[in-house]
Amino acid sequence: MHQHFILFKPYGYLSQFIYELKRKKKLLGELYNFPEGTMAIGRLDEDSEGLLLLTTDGKVSEQIRSKKVDKEYYVQVDGVITPEAIEELQKGVEIGFDGGKYKTKPCSAFIVTEIPDFGPRAKKIRDERHGPTSWASITVNEGKFRQVRKMTAAVGFPTLRLVRVRIGNVYLQNLKAGDVLEVPDFKLDNVN
Repeated sequence: MHQHFILFKPYGYLSQFIYELKRKKKLLGELYNFPEGTMAIGRLDEDSEGLLLLTTDGKVSEQIRSKKVDKEYYVQVDGVITPEAIEELQKGVEIGFDGGKYKTKPCSAFIVTEIPDFGPRAKKIRDERHGPTSWASITVNEGKFRQVRKMTAAVGFPTLRLVRVRIGNVYLQNLKAGDVLEVPDFKLDNVN
C-alpha cells in the first residue's frame, strides 16, 4: 500500500533524503518520519519554500513529472512590480539556461495585492528600509533550473522569496513551514 504526502518545505532544506557531500545540509527526513522508499516528486531549491509532493509510488512520481502540470509560485520581489513587467512575464522572457539563452513559454502571471501569510522565513528577508517589496503569482508548466527567479530578474525585479503554492489542483492550503499532511492520493488533473 503506497503512501502520499503533501509538505510545506521550509527555507533551507534540500528536496531530498540523502546528501552525499561533506557539508551538513537539512534534509526532508528531519521533518517527519516518512516511510522507507519515500521520494520527492520534483524539487524546490534549498532557498525556495512551499508545496512539495512526496510518495512511495515511483509510478505516480513518474506520471506527475512526465505531464506538463501547472506549478504556481508566489514570489516576493525587490521593488514594486509593474503591470508592464507582469505582461512581459506572461509573454515569455529570455533567461540564461545551460550556458545559452532560453525563452520561457507564455505563462499566467499577476500582481498579488494581499500579502500572503506564509509566516516568517527561517532566514530573515531584508526589511522595508532597503526599499519596498511586492508579491506576484507566476504559473509555469516547465521547470528549468531556477526558472522563476531568472524570470523575475529578467524583468528587473529580483526574487527575494519564492513559495510554491500549487501543483496541478493540489494546493498548499493553510499548511505552515514544516507541516506534513498524508493524503490518500494527489487527484491531479490530467494525470492518468
